[in-house]
Amino acid sequence: MRIRKKKWAEPELAVCDFFVKNPEEYAGNWKRAFNKELPLYLEIGCGKCGFAGQLALKNPDKNIIAVDIKIDMLGVGRRNIVKLFEENGKSAEDITNLLLVNYNVEQLDKIITENDKIDRLFINFCNPWPRAKHKKRRLTYYKKLEMYKTFLKKDAEIRFKTDDDELFDESLEYFKQSGYEIIYLTRDLHSSDVQDNIVTEHEKMFSDKGIKIKYCIARQKAI
Repeated sequence: MRIRKKKWAEPELAVCDFFVKNPEEYAGNWKRAFNKELPLYLEIGCGKCGFAGQLALKNPDKNIIAVDIKIDMLGVGRRNIVKLFEENGKSAEDITNLLLVNYNVEQLDKIITENDKIDRLFINFCNPWPRAKHKKRRLTYYKKLEMYKTFLKKDAEIRFKTDDDELFDESLEYFKQSGYEIIYLTRDLHSSDVQDNIVTEHEKMFSDKGIKIKYCIARQKAI
C-alpha cells in the first residue's frame, strides 16, 4: 500500500514507548523487550496496525511484535492503536504487550532468531506481487517460509488472509513446497466457522465490495 509522507511520523514514534528504535539489540531475546514474559505473536506487513492493535487489546496474555517496512505507515498505526485503546477505556500507558518495529521482512532473520521461539505468525493482505518476476517478494513465497522456520516453534501456526485468489492458490503450493501442512482452509472466511477472526481495514473494504476472503492456517509437518 502506498502512503503519503507523514512528517510527524518519525518524531512521534521517537517518543513512543511501544516503538522499538534499535530492533537488532533484541535479536534472540525479544522477551526482555516486554514488561512480562508471555507467548510471542508476530505480524509482518502490519500496515496501519488495525489488526495488531485489536490483537493486543483482546489478548493481554500474549506479547505481539508488529513489523512493517514503512515508517509513515507505522506512524499512522501508532495513532490508530492509541485511539483504539482509549476508545476501550484504556490509555497509551496500558499498551504494554505490543511493539512496533520498522524493518525489512527480507532481513527479518537478523532481528528475530531461533532463540525467540515465535508461537504464531500472522500475514494479512500482503502485496500479491502478480507479475512473475516479482513473486519472490511475496511474504508467503517458499524461500521466506523457509526463513520463518528459523524462529517459529515447531508447532507454531502461520495464519494467512488475502482477497487475492491467485496469491492464495500459489501460497498453498508454497506452503506444501516448504514442508508445511494446511490444518485449516476456507475460501469464504466470513461464512466459515472461524470464531476468533479480527477484521482488518483491508478485509472490510474487500468484503464490502463482495470479494470473499481467503484464509488458511499452516503448520510445519511433524518429522
